[in-house]
Amino acid sequence: MSSSMKLCVSLDLSTTEENLELVKQIKDFDVWLKVGFRSYIRDGKKFLEDLKAINPNFKIFLDLKLYDIPNTMADAAEEIANFGLVDMFNVHASSGVEAMKTVMNRIKDIPNKPLVLAVTALTSFDNDSFKAIYNEDISTKATQFAIDTFESGIDGVVCSAFESLDIKNNTSKEFITLCPGIRPFGEDSGDQKRVADIPFAKENLVDFIVVGRPIYKSENPKKVVEEILKNI
Repeated sequence: MSSSMKLCVSLDLSTTEENLELVKQIKDFDVWLKVGFRSYIRDGKKFLEDLKAINPNFKIFLDLKLYDIPNTMADAAEEIANFGLVDMFNVHASSGVEAMKTVMNRIKDIPNKPLVLAVTALTSFDNDSFKAIYNEDISTKATQFAIDTFESGIDGVVCSAFESLDIKNNTSKEFITLCPGIRPFGEDSGDQKRVADIPFAKENLVDFIVVGRPIYKSENPKKVVEEILKNI
């Protein structure tokens, strides 16, 4: 990745119309759009087409966090890559090395294949709730997941900004880190436990910051996007 951080805007609004309205307001900016479970389950592939129709230069991150047996994950990954609409999608690192390798192997010959990221630890976890499931501290396990991901040939990870630098130091500076839970100007953190602002993300060499509520809850989403892009 280049050293310039990219903004990824979460399309998490409760209706298709609201999401499209938000995208129309920010259509002239060089941003990525994150389409998650809710939007994708409701609106499907057509929604991705609608986004590209607003501005063909928009990059789309399909945030479905694939997690299943290796072959099923690879089947799904192949479908996503064949859409020709998705620029990046993700899987769960805890699905294991075999699954991640199977995914990458399956899509390797698809032209303009999307970037693939693996989720290390969801940002809603605090250390205790994470440990209850994975029997390790977040910091230790997130780095281990990242090393597994890197060795599986995946392009990068979804992690918190607090782990970004350590992950790059243990893998490669080119290994992508995408960090949700960014409150660009120190806003309230909502249901995310581990949040950071832009200067912190920059210091920690984050490649993509994901911002949702601070943009779409604002009176003037366009202005907020402009401010964030100025700051990064």
